[in-house]
Amino acid sequence: MVDDGDFRPWLPQAKASIDPFYWGRYRKLMLKNGLPQDVVTATDTVTDEILGRLGNPNLDEEWDRRGMVVGHVQSGKTGNYTGLICKAADAGYRLIVVIAGIHNNLRNQTQERIDEGFIGRDTGRLAMKGKRDGNKAIGVGLFDDRRTPVSLTNTLSDFRKNTATSNTSEIDSYKVPVVLVIKKNHSTLKNLLDWLRENSAKGDAQMISQPMLLIDDEADNASINTKYSKEEITKINGQIRDLLGMFHRSCYVGYTATPFANIFVDPDSYDEAKKEDLFPRHFIVGLDAPTNYFGPKKIFIDGLPEESEPTWLRYISDNEDILPIKHRIDQSLDELPDSLLKALRTFLIARTIRNLRGQARSHCSMLVNASRFTNVQGKIRNRIHERLDAILDSLRVNGARGSEGLGDPEIAALRQVWIEEYSDLEFDWTQIQGAMLESVAAAKVVEVNSRANGLDYSDDSSIGQTLIAIGGFSLSRGLTLEGLTVTWFLRNTMMYDTLMQMGRWFGYRGGYEDVCRIWMPIDAIDWYAHIAEATDELHQELKKMQKAKATPADFGLAVRSHPTSLMVTARNKMGSGQKHVMIGLSNAWVETAKISARVDDLTRNEEAAVRFLEAVEEAGHRQQDAETVLGGYLLRGVDVESIDDFLLAWRNHDQAFLTQTGPIRSYIRDRRQNELKNWDVLVTSVNSEGPEAEIANWTVGPQLRRIGYADLADDLLSISGKRARIASRGVEKIGVDPEKASEAEALYRSVEKTGEDARISYPDRIYRAVRDRPLFVLHVVRVRQPEGEDAERPHLDRIPDRPIIGWSISFPQSARPDQRVEYVINTVKFRELYGFDDEEPDEGALEDDD
Repeated sequence: MVDDGDFRPWLPQAKASIDPFYWGRYRKLMLKNGLPQDVVTATDTVTDEILGRLGNPNLDEEWDRRGMVVGHVQSGKTGNYTGLICKAADAGYRLIVVIAGIHNNLRNQTQERIDEGFIGRDTGRLAMKGKRDGNKAIGVGLFDDRRTPVSLTNTLSDFRKNTATSNTSEIDSYKVPVVLVIKKNHSTLKNLLDWLRENSAKGDAQMISQPMLLIDDEADNASINTKYSKEEITKINGQIRDLLGMFHRSCYVGYTATPFANIFVDPDSYDEAKKEDLFPRHFIVGLDAPTNYFGPKKIFIDGLPEESEPTWLRYISDNEDILPIKHRIDQSLDELPDSLLKALRTFLIARTIRNLRGQARSHCSMLVNASRFTNVQGKIRNRIHERLDAILDSLRVNGARGSEGLGDPEIAALRQVWIEEYSDLEFDWTQIQGAMLESVAAAKVVEVNSRANGLDYSDDSSIGQTLIAIGGFSLSRGLTLEGLTVTWFLRNTMMYDTLMQMGRWFGYRGGYEDVCRIWMPIDAIDWYAHIAEATDELHQELKKMQKAKATPADFGLAVRSHPTSLMVTARNKMGSGQKHVMIGLSNAWVETAKISARVDDLTRNEEAAVRFLEAVEEAGHRQQDAETVLGGYLLRGVDVESIDDFLLAWRNHDQAFLTQTGPIRSYIRDRRQNELKNWDVLVTSVNSEGPEAEIANWTVGPQLRRIGYADLADDLLSISGKRARIASRGVEKIGVDPEKASEAEALYRSVEKTGEDARISYPDRIYRAVRDRPLFVLHVVRVRQPEGEDAERPHLDRIPDRPIIGWSISFPQSARPDQRVEYVINTVKFRELYGFDDEEPDEGALEDDD
């Protein structure tokens, strides 16, 4: 919880007079749906905290509150704000608006959740006049169907002025709450604003004087985000602000798992944005991810070790000749990539394993997100449907024949996938083969886009559904796939929020986490790993700021100053020419993960390393006297002059935006007499393949690193691909006082709620926060030779045949943390490196259903 300085709690005093009618029903529903008591209790606690930061609905004076709740993708945000809505209604809020994403599919799904958790009626059936079961109670209505809120929208349709006008007679002077679930769409918002103005003009001041709560689900998408044309963003953003401005008492709460855009609300006019925009100036609440959450950290950090195979991730490298990542609306598709066929077989085996574990009643889904075009999605659906039919035919004919059935190529292929993926689990192949037909015979392949939505989990059958969902944008944000087990994901957008929201595989996977698998290109995996670390750091920053009693404005400034902001702000207002970004380097990590492959630059950088080592040796720091540590040789007390001279000589690649030495030297220069006068220096050396390297009078073992081989065309060595890491994990612990390191680890365990015996991979930032001196790392790296398909790429002759030099710096916390330095981004080069966002509108081609 981060609050503004004027926050005054009101809820504790009001509690005695609040009848928790709506919350009581919702609490019973959560327990009935199988949520553990601890989860329900935690939801109760945190929704009280959020409600207490809204305006007091019984305070008869004008107020306006703006806040944000930062959760995790697919972690239960909808359940959280449904609980908040119930409590707000109990407290006295009489008009509640939920803005639920930009697609009909997501709006309809959100309406269903609100129907079940708050209204207690199926609004779609209520809207179908003449139906005998039109008043059927559902969800909370089964516990108590009194005080039914009035809904001006339903599961069949978004807000319509004529429907709303006819329903106002039912409001009964607002004795029950009125709720709307609307799409984040310019036309819908215009209709709502017009309707409110018309009613106000008729003298219905009762409506405008009601305390209004606006929940902005996926708050970073189109409310402030960089998506769509700038004109459209401005419209929607302005309409939301107009909506809030129509009420004398209003609250805005944005819910998101990817708050980058909200925090970066127009960084060039911060003060104006803080006053005028949807910046969460009054409070920011961070929701902890439960220990059983199958999220980015678990998959892309903990599950992606440096030296061994990934736990859940699998690579797509066979698509370009069949279905390139970048393709046109008329892309032909006569066959499927082998990796997609393997993913399909894996899914069928996983469904069988889940059934054998007693999960036959649970839904089981597979996601294929490979194209932005509905036409291409249809072709993918057809090809998968054909292969599924072939597999089912083989199972019907030969599945019951035991080992003899392995003569069938389809069954043999299934068994090979089982050997590679699941042979270490509790069931042998004989059991799986025998149970597979019954487990997957009812599997369906469906599209989910603007022209079709085959997702329907409402069947009351005792057998869970087995669905293979093919889609694009509709499957990229907010929409839940029940029991998602296997994913084949072929997208490469570099937008932080878009990419993370595409991760529909995040969530809760109790009882089947070990059979989940995700296929994606290695570049996308690198990006997810990078974003997972940035997002995790964002949540940790929020916790630090709570302890420091910082305000949301402080938090916004700190996050916008973070080096990660280069990516976000560069895309935020790309334009052309140059983009100037102010970055703070206090408590920051900078590394040369992108190094020039030009022969002259490599030579100059090696010469700079030689002069650096000669200078430190002349100052008394020889290799034989250095501390031998894990990862190389540590020198203590190296003077800042040697560091500055090295950076001055460094040849930086023009696409390596963060390692521009001008801003870094400027930051160091302002602190060279005190904070950054004396440095720890690590010269890397490891035991690895290949000969040792001789640099000046030093003999070291080069680190072995792969690169993004496609970037060689730009004379760029992308170390570790787009994951952008040259250093090994744990390097920032080197040189830190052992007692301080232990305290930092203990603090991290307490924040993450892990015991002392738990195996933890500590993030480097916890050591950076307690450093006494800056750490400069001189990297000596040998590029790993390409293997497999990478060995066929062009420009491999540009791979250096000798070790190369890189560097990284761990800056400690500064006494002047708000002081920033200016980086300059060439936006043309930025586009060349990162490409355009792949969600730009394309008339008639997208499945976006405005």
